[in-house]
Amino acid sequence: MADAATGSMVARVALILRAFDEDHDSLTVSELASRTGLPVGTAHRIAGDMVAERLLDRNGTRYSIGTGLWEQGELAAVSLRFREIALPFLLSLYEASGENVHLAILDEGEALYAMRLVGHRSVPTISRMGGRLPLHTTGVGKALLAFQDEEFLRDFFSRPLERPTVHSRVDEGSLRAELEAVRRHGFSVTNQEMTLGNASIAVPIFVADGPPYAAVGLVSHLTRADTRRVVPMLKDAASGISEALGVSLDGGRRRWRDVFHTAIQR
Repeated sequence: MADAATGSMVARVALILRAFDEDHDSLTVSELASRTGLPVGTAHRIAGDMVAERLLDRNGTRYSIGTGLWEQGELAAVSLRFREIALPFLLSLYEASGENVHLAILDEGEALYAMRLVGHRSVPTISRMGGRLPLHTTGVGKALLAFQDEEFLRDFFSRPLERPTVHSRVDEGSLRAELEAVRRHGFSVTNQEMTLGNASIAVPIFVADGPPYAAVGLVSHLTRADTRRVVPMLKDAASGISEALGVSLDGGRRRWRDVFHTAIQR
């Protein structure tokens, strides 16, 4: 934050945008200045310009993310192509299960939630579309983490791991043993590691020649989590999404990351 005031205009606009999060969806100018490290006058001027360009909305003294920015965000490849391809399979999964359905991608060492379907029966969760959660405490996260290479895992375990609940596993030894089980069985299970009372079951979306960069999962109440019933549904959805992206599970030599980004952008 020390260089915030002297950064480029693009950098300062990015600071303003990143000041907002799920717990801070509207901010005053003084709060923007505090969270960005910008002088109050600079924050006020930039926020005013961003309102004029519809990047921010203003209600009295408070600012929030603008509808213009949301419109542009919907043109991102993950929104425009990947979610469009995955939606029919996720809807079928939701109709069959009645539970929360999540689609996440691996991004900067976290699970980025690209889609989330919920209904009247679904249990409350803290996940949200466009939100991020840790890899080691979520079903989709563990499904992604288990199939990454050793270099990725060493880097991941070199950093402190969050412990959202008393049930969250944070020591490397037990997590590595769990990831080995995920690789062996092809699905992950977390019990009360993000939200008390909830369980998550997930499978990766992958091809034969590279690690997965997306996963699909269900979150239900702990008492309703049934891997024998749910895992076949999840695997059907994952293989359907993979095939719809134009990827054969038995062929092709391009790495999944390359195929994934090509498919969602075409």
